[in-house]
Amino acid sequence: MKVSVVVCTYSMERYSPFSECVESVLAQTYDDLEVVLVVDGNEDVFSRVQADFGDREGVVLHCNDENRGISYSRTKGAKLASGDVVAMIDDDATAEPDWIEKLVETYEDNPEAVAVGGNVVPDWVAEKPDFFPSEFYWLVGCDERGFGNHLDEVRNTYGSNISFRRDAFLKAGGYDENTGRKGDRHIQAHEAPVCVRIYENTGKRVIYNKRARVHHKLFEYRTDFRWLVFRSFWQGYSKRVMDLILPQASGGKNEYLKDLLTAYIPDRLYELAKRPSAAKVQQLVAIFVFTAAVGFGYLYGVLTPNLVEKVNE
Repeated sequence: MKVSVVVCTYSMERYSPFSECVESVLAQTYDDLEVVLVVDGNEDVFSRVQADFGDREGVVLHCNDENRGISYSRTKGAKLASGDVVAMIDDDATAEPDWIEKLVETYEDNPEAVAVGGNVVPDWVAEKPDFFPSEFYWLVGCDERGFGNHLDEVRNTYGSNISFRRDAFLKAGGYDENTGRKGDRHIQAHEAPVCVRIYENTGKRVIYNKRARVHHKLFEYRTDFRWLVFRSFWQGYSKRVMDLILPQASGGKNEYLKDLLTAYIPDRLYELAKRPSAAKVQQLVAIFVFTAAVGFGYLYGVLTPNLVEKVNE
C-alpha cells in the first residue's frame, strides 16, 4: 500500500516548523511513501522548498498560482499524489517515526476502511498555562479529554492527523474550499464536511488509531487567554456555518456538550473539593468562559443575515 503524505504551507514565518515537519515525515519507518509539498501561492517560500527538498527522492512539489487556502491546497495535494492512501499533517506538527506504519496497519486490519486518523498530542513550545483545561484542547487542534477510544469509529479526527483512501476522498470532492484557513479567515471544522460526505458515499466512518501519533506545536500566542476566548467565539460561529452547510454533521457538538456538563465538570468539582488548587479553579473558570464564548459565536452566526452567502464570498 503506497501512502502519500500531503504537507501544505504558506509563509516564511512558519518555514522552520514546516521543515521540521517534512523531515519527520521523510524519516518514517514505512517505506512505500511519497511526500507532496504544496506551497499556497508564495514564490519565496516555494524557492526555498525547492532548494531544500527538490532533490529528495519521492518528493513532489507544487506552488499554487495564488493564495487559495488550506482546503484547496490539501485537495490539490491529493490530486497530485499517486498513493492508495493520502495522509494529512499540519505544517507545525511533527510525526512520530511509526505514524504511517500505524495508520497502514489499521487499513490492513480493516480492508473496507476508507479513512483512518490518529492522536494529536500537544507539543508545548511555550509553557503550558495553568488555566488551560484538557477538555478544550480542540481549540488548538489537539485531542481533547474523552475524544475517543483506540480503534473507535468517529466522525473525524483533527487535520494534523487524518488519512483517506485517495479514491474515496476525491470522489467526495475533497475539502470544502469555504472552510479552513485562508489568509485571515478561518472557518473551523473543515475535516467534518469531507468525512460526512465520505460516510454518505460509503457508509464508513473514520477509524481512530490512538497509537498513530503526531505532536502539534503550541506556540506562545496559542496559550494567551484572550486569544483562546477569541478562538472559542469563532469556533462557535464556524459551528453555525457547519449547521447550515452540513446539518447532518451537527450531532457531535451536542454529545460533547452533554459530556462536558454531566461528566467532566462534576468530576472537576469533585477533584477540587478533594484537593483544592488555584490551577483547578482557573481551569473550571476557563471551561465556563470558553463555553460561553462558543455560545456567543454561535448566536452571532444565527443573527448574521445571509451567513452562507457571506462565507462563500
